[in-house]
Amino acid sequence: MGRAFEFRKARKLKRWGNMARVFTRLGKDIEIAVKAGGPDPTMNPKLRLLIQNAKSENMPKENVERAIKRAVSKDSSDYKEVVYEGYGPHGIAVVVETATDNPTRTVGNIRSYFTRNGGSLGTMGMLDFMFERKCSFKVEFKAGLEIEELELELIDFGLEEIFVEDDELHIYADFTAFGPIQKYLEENHFNIKTFAFERIPNDLKTLTAEEQADVDKMLERMEDDDDVTNVFHNMRSAE
Repeated sequence: MGRAFEFRKARKLKRWGNMARVFTRLGKDIEIAVKAGGPDPTMNPKLRLLIQNAKSENMPKENVERAIKRAVSKDSSDYKEVVYEGYGPHGIAVVVETATDNPTRTVGNIRSYFTRNGGSLGTMGMLDFMFERKCSFKVEFKAGLEIEELELELIDFGLEEIFVEDDELHIYADFTAFGPIQKYLEENHFNIKTFAFERIPNDLKTLTAEEQADVDKMLERMEDDDDVTNVFHNMRSAE
């Protein structure tokens, strides 16, 4: 198992505060996908996978259908995906992904989270050298599947890492391999349970317990913001 796996195991995974917030954020993702690729899941691969993500989070079917209807409505909000980058307390690099219908509000909030906690908001792209963008899939394991054979097949599509955990296949690849791997898995009748785009730090920074508490305070405020969809950082989590 490689670095992506180790990072995934070490990273402190904090679930969104409540199911309502989870559904709100999934709804935004669905609306963005519909506006980009249309409301028909059979013709929109991203939407198809987001519906699977919604199922895995037990999001009611009617919520998904409402999000799709909102996206095709003339009165729907125009959500934009905006990424903010900066340094938090103690020099921790932080990348914040958002989906917002009011960038002015969002940038003001994100800046305040940085500055009020001893950090600073930077410019887009400034941390590209510190993080590698990956896509990941969780796939239902098939009885009798030979992992080595599947690995050899998927390497041709950009696979970087594959392993089994809790009867699920975990697949990591560069984010540019997302489309080809999704297509292969669907054409070969694998049940994709969830997918995600992640930013894996090239190096993790170790802090004291007190310093980690300072960073966690800022990260929690960011993750509680309704416009924020993901927060990535290079702080090594406590064992």
